[in-house]
Amino acid sequence: MDNFQIETAQNISIKQNVAGIGERIVAYIVDTFILILYTIITGLIISGTDLDSGGTWMYYLVLGLPVLLYYLLWETFWNGQTPGKATMHLRVVKEDGSRPAFSNYLIRWLLRFIDITLSSGAVAVVMILINGKGQRLGDLAAKTTVISEKQRMGIENTLAVDLPGDYTPKYSQVTVLSDADIQEIKEIYRKARANGNHNIILSLALKVSALMDVEYEERPMEFLNRVISDYNYYTQQ
Repeated sequence: MDNFQIETAQNISIKQNVAGIGERIVAYIVDTFILILYTIITGLIISGTDLDSGGTWMYYLVLGLPVLLYYLLWETFWNGQTPGKATMHLRVVKEDGSRPAFSNYLIRWLLRFIDITLSSGAVAVVMILINGKGQRLGDLAAKTTVISEKQRMGIENTLAVDLPGDYTPKYSQVTVLSDADIQEIKEIYRKARANGNHNIILSLALKVSALMDVEYEERPMEFLNRVISDYNYYTQQ
């Protein structure tokens, strides 16, 4: 359950890093702590005032409504994140990697009462473990998932790239690019792929092909990978 591959309408393959069950539990604990802290502080403030029957109703409204709508409001207005998810660098996205609509957030919020509230999270944990794409019942119904945006450090995060001994370059025009150009291309490409920003990948490929004055026939992602590898081939000679 580390990642899964999606294919976009622009024929761009995006590998999503699925949020681990441990990360989601920690995010849930952080959010729960915030809700408890809010309840305590709000309760202390309101308890110090004299309330009539109308005031008591207002008390329950002020105390309960934000708690009830916490996940729906945060995810809707903070691009798929709650404070807990942001702490763990997690985000709710659609299955194709794009930003969910309000209806998607609403569906997963409604089913949260079954996934987490009524079952103390047992249903959600079982479904996430079985599904393999980070989806609880609410995600399956809303066609969403939760991904991790943590940077995966490795050879792809550096300028150097390991090449096989029989590697054959395709674009000799990469020599017009500088080390700084390639590093910037890699960084933009990495972030766009992690966030599922397909349009950025496509725009980046078009920009790079224009700089090199070439036309590519492969998919944008494959072209960018080829450019990075070809650059390393020529600079290592």
